[in-house]
Amino acid sequence: MLPLEHSWSWLAVTVGVLLGVRPSACGDLSGARPNILLLMADDFGIGDIGCYGNNSIRTPNIDRLAEDGVMLTQHVAAASVCTPSRAAFLTGRYPLRSGMVSSNGYRVLQWTGVPGGLPTNETTFAKILKDRGYATGLIGKWHLGLNCDSSSDHCHHPLNHGFDHFYGMPFSMMGDCVHWELSEKRAGMEHKLNVCFQIMAFAALTLTAGKLTRLTSGSWTPVIWLTTAAFLFFMTSYFVGVLIVHADCFLMRNHTITEQPMHFQRTTSLILKEVSSFVQRNKHRPFLLFVSFLHVHTPLITTETFRGKSMHGLYGDNTEEMDWMLGQILDTLDMEGVTNSTLVYFTSDHGGSLEAQLRNHQYGGWNGIYKGGKGMGGWEGGIRVPGIFRWPGVLPAGRVIHEPTSLMDVFPTVVQLGGGEVPQDRVIDGRDLLPLLLGTAQHSDHEFLLHYCENSLHAVRWHQRDGGRLWKVHYRTPVFHPGGAGACYGRGVCPCSGDHVAHHDPPLLFDLSRDPAEAHALTPDTEPLFYQVTDTIARAVEAHRRTLSPVRLQLDTWGNIWRPWLQPCCGHFPLCWCDREGDPGSLPAREN
Repeated sequence: MLPLEHSWSWLAVTVGVLLGVRPSACGDLSGARPNILLLMADDFGIGDIGCYGNNSIRTPNIDRLAEDGVMLTQHVAAASVCTPSRAAFLTGRYPLRSGMVSSNGYRVLQWTGVPGGLPTNETTFAKILKDRGYATGLIGKWHLGLNCDSSSDHCHHPLNHGFDHFYGMPFSMMGDCVHWELSEKRAGMEHKLNVCFQIMAFAALTLTAGKLTRLTSGSWTPVIWLTTAAFLFFMTSYFVGVLIVHADCFLMRNHTITEQPMHFQRTTSLILKEVSSFVQRNKHRPFLLFVSFLHVHTPLITTETFRGKSMHGLYGDNTEEMDWMLGQILDTLDMEGVTNSTLVYFTSDHGGSLEAQLRNHQYGGWNGIYKGGKGMGGWEGGIRVPGIFRWPGVLPAGRVIHEPTSLMDVFPTVVQLGGGEVPQDRVIDGRDLLPLLLGTAQHSDHEFLLHYCENSLHAVRWHQRDGGRLWKVHYRTPVFHPGGAGACYGRGVCPCSGDHVAHHDPPLLFDLSRDPAEAHALTPDTEPLFYQVTDTIARAVEAHRRTLSPVRLQLDTWGNIWRPWLQPCCGHFPLCWCDREGDPGSLPAREN
């Protein structure tokens, strides 16, 4: 049960919200504001959820959340890869505004030990709610940078962006954490180092042969230097996989490394234990908790309880385990008596990865009817994500909304619910969702939404309210490989620019209200409004560009090259190892 004081306060804010009164306009309601629980999956395809049409992967807890709350069907991410999407989510701003993009192919932060990250002058919803008296916590994946000048300055750390408590991975789960065949960077680095070794070794052998046969003269110094270089390249290529595991695959609690490298079979237990502990500690005050799942990113670490249980291999197993975790978290709210005073939100950072494929096995998500996937800046499959809100007694259960919405909308929504004020000193691209969720507004406040790939504008959608049409133009699209395929197989993700990107002038035009799969591009011959639509969108793009200010791109080469002095290390670098977690106990048996 809720404490009596908190129960009356929650009732007061519920009535206020239903009457259209904002908490920020109600004086001091420090105990009246809702708790806020934000749940974000990693690389999760919208087509893998029962309530969004899947009937072969079991997601009963996500489905129950939708049944008890409001489901958004046109919810989109601000980017199709992790780092920029999460930056936009936390700040309510296109990632280009904060510099959380690149211009040269570095789509996300590449290492923990790089200086790039979410700039300190950006304002997150956590920072605002913390100032309003909320307990703020982040559990799980961060991937928005850590240090600037030293291995312990923590300039980009979650605790420097408004969170009171952090437990999780400063970086991201990846195949290289377990030396998987599907490698993000290890395989490429090993190949380059081996090529360098072969060149140095060949040069050393050639010079040695010349010296022994007296075809060349001079000092043996070049031979010694080339041999030394060859040896270093060989040893580095041999150990680079181990170095990556220690450099990027570790857990932190606040500023302290607790496990380096991670013991993955107990990570799920540790995450759930941390969530339960946070809720128990803060149930008597308003709290904001952002649970950023490590699921369902490759390498799909799944406990034995769930392995081999789904119809879709390891990816299905991992998805069903994440759904179970979500159910455990909701049960924690029930047990602590805070369910009715907690706004719960579930989403994914972007679409599923189509290129996560090895031989005959698919290790990435399914994006349903939507074209494309992770890494594709404009196609729906890369940016269309689930969006589910539940707030018992406030939001109508079972409501489905078919209006364009964005992950960036979470920022103004939770800020205003928490009694804060949306910053007026910068452009905020998100829009308050509460009127739409309550049903007091019929249409989204978004008329245009822009879809960037790095710093390049790939597509724009226009919600033509008077005609009920949802238009979308593509200025650039990736060239799929092989021809006729629906993805860029053979590479990690599709590129944003260069020879493998097609430019369209006039742009490709689709009517998403009639063709959500983007299967049939319209032409001036088939669509009488073609030029009117493309001209209207072009004017909107120009107006948007006038609101942009120059910023340093945090993901470009300067901010994305590993620096040893920025590397967090539990011990003396490079001997980074520790285990301060102990055994958290085994997972409870799964309930059928």
